[in-house]
Amino acid sequence: MKKLFKGFAVAAVLSVSAGTALNAYANTDALDKILEQVKQERISEGKLNKQREQEFLSARADKQALLNKAKSDLAAEKARGDRLSKEYAQNENTLAEKEQALLNAQGTLGEMFGVVRRAAADAIGSIEASLVSAEKPGRAEVLRSLAAAKELPTVRELEELWISLQTEMTESAKVSTFETEVGGLDGNSSVKQVTRIGNFNLVTDDGYLIYSPETKSIQPLGKQPDSYILAGIEELKGTSADNYAGVYVDPTRGAILRINTQKKSLMEYYEQGAEVGYIITVLLAVGLLIFLVRFVDLALTTTKIKSQLKNLSTPNTNNPLGRILKVYSDNKNQDVENLELKLDEAILRETPRIEAGINIIKILAAIAPLLGLLGTVIGMILTFQTITLFGTGDPKIMAGNISLALVTTALGLIAALPLILLHSIVAGRSKSVLHILDEQSAGIIATHAEKEKA
Repeated sequence: MKKLFKGFAVAAVLSVSAGTALNAYANTDALDKILEQVKQERISEGKLNKQREQEFLSARADKQALLNKAKSDLAAEKARGDRLSKEYAQNENTLAEKEQALLNAQGTLGEMFGVVRRAAADAIGSIEASLVSAEKPGRAEVLRSLAAAKELPTVRELEELWISLQTEMTESAKVSTFETEVGGLDGNSSVKQVTRIGNFNLVTDDGYLIYSPETKSIQPLGKQPDSYILAGIEELKGTSADNYAGVYVDPTRGAILRINTQKKSLMEYYEQGAEVGYIITVLLAVGLLIFLVRFVDLALTTTKIKSQLKNLSTPNTNNPLGRILKVYSDNKNQDVENLELKLDEAILRETPRIEAGINIIKILAAIAPLLGLLGTVIGMILTFQTITLFGTGDPKIMAGNISLALVTTALGLIAALPLILLHSIVAGRSKSVLHILDEQSAGIIATHAEKEKA
């Protein structure tokens, strides 16, 4: 058994050795192929490296040529720069010499150039702001080019300066009418006939106009002056070249007219009186109404009394004297004392009717200035309240309250003065009527007393 086992073991070992030998032979062929491939790749890589080296050397030669060319160009430009610097310096010297020669050649013409430029610069502002430019625009362009010129003016340019100044002088003495576009307060424009009064004002049928040099436009005033000033425009329209008309002009070319637009009218001043001013106005109206009623009534009564004085024998009850005479005719048989009492009673009955409303006028005349004083106090209170809240930095904030104080005071005095005068008129009329009644009553009593003694 042992020999049989050993035989099997030997056979197995031999079989394994044979398989290993076969595998080793196969691996040797593969390695040879790899080795051959590596050798071939080394040969091709070497060729490629040689090709790259040749290309690098060729490019290096080109770069060197470019570098040499750039250095050559740089040297040429430096030489050119030095040459141009020398030429520039020479030109500067030549230019200075030429400028000096020009100044020497100009002589007094240089002074004239300065005078022309200065005159043109001074004339630009006055001509642009002139009202003549509203009719003849574009006159300042020539002057502007003259003022900015760097060389001597030509003869034509000097003539243009002369013509511009002469035109301004001549047109300033004329009254000219022309048609142009005029802006409206509502923003719309329309073509109107405008009259230019020298270099003072522009007017139309609607009133005075303002010319704006900045926008080169003509606009109406926001608020026209008083009617007596505008009346001169109507008078100007009806004149001819041989006639004269009085018209108000603004020598400041509209500055005074612009200030005039800020001036308040009487109605605006009145409205600043507010409620106190309205109350004073009501008192004045009531006083005037009472005066008119009493004045008319006393005038009629005086007329009737004068008519009655012409016919004392026939009493008429439509007047106070007639009613007193009626009392006398009804009491002729009474003694003097009783008759006197009857007549005094009749006069006392007529007195309230004659003096009715007169004292009310007096009271209103006394109340009006007191209300004005009240408005003054209220305005001062409001002014100090405004100062407390906003300080005194802006006087316009306090102007409204101060206006209330002053306007109410003025309204109170304005109401009181005519009321006092009107009171004195009707009081004098009533006293005159009462004097006639007293006089006639005394005469009747005296006549009756003489008859009793007889």
